[in-house]
Amino acid sequence: MEKKIILSGIQPSGIPTLGNYVGALRNWKLLQSDDKFCYYCVANMHALTVRQDPKLLLERSFGMAALLIACGVDPTISPVFIQSDVHQHAEMNWVLACNTYMGELNRMTQFKDKSAKHADNINAGLYTYPVLMAGDILLYQADLVPVGNDQKQHVEITRDIAVRFNNAYGETFKLPEPYIPKVGGRVMSLTDPEKKMSKKFKRAVTDSEGRIAYEEGRPGMNNLLSIYSAMTGKTIEQTVAEFEGCGYGTLKTAVADAVIAEIEPVQTEYRRILADKAELERTTKDGACRASEAAEKTLDLVYRRVGLR
Repeated sequence: MEKKIILSGIQPSGIPTLGNYVGALRNWKLLQSDDKFCYYCVANMHALTVRQDPKLLLERSFGMAALLIACGVDPTISPVFIQSDVHQHAEMNWVLACNTYMGELNRMTQFKDKSAKHADNINAGLYTYPVLMAGDILLYQADLVPVGNDQKQHVEITRDIAVRFNNAYGETFKLPEPYIPKVGGRVMSLTDPEKKMSKKFKRAVTDSEGRIAYEEGRPGMNNLLSIYSAMTGKTIEQTVAEFEGCGYGTLKTAVADAVIAEIEPVQTEYRRILADKAELERTTKDGACRASEAAEKTLDLVYRRVGLR
């Protein structure tokens, strides 16, 4: 049976939130299986759309690679690499940019959101970010791309670009599908459920209903139940039944305990991996070599298709 190929990427943008862990990092080790082959990319080139301190960006890139491994990703099975170490990402970006329409990029909501946050640095890279991401995915002929609900639009434009290229130059790319975890796909902020994660459980907003239930219109309550469900492996239904008749305080304490039990071993392993910088660099270089071998096959085909090679 042919294995499904998965490409997962994450920016080295500082300390990951619980939302990052539940929605992405925690699931990546679970994706490693006999019927899947995974590539795990630290997307440091994407991070350049925001002004970066060079030294800090380098440190964070290796730190994120260490965290992926600490979260259970086995780099001997799945390549763990830093994006800029695989030069094909930059090369594919230009070819795909020439096959992407301005109208498509104008519709991308993330550009609008980030432009509002970084009004002093609305650069072309921020605008063409989805093209680089499309290249990340298509280079590896990925079947599945783990994303949150707010990232589905990037997979959609990737498919549009791939279809256009295939129609113009012949069958070249697979069409990837988004993969969204059923629970915890996007953990919201505990203090404001309409925003992403912060870790202050005691200040978590619930509501005035006075009972524990997963229902529409109760984002704060639903958020806590989703976190507990993700941390314990229980279904939402099982979680609600477990806390039947309990108060909000009991639920918040249980969620905090579940998170601590899950996160503490990861933190310990992360510190161990990061302490051996030479081994971490060897691991990411090895991952880059393996990723580059696959990426070069696709890039070579793309160059020949368009007449560059």
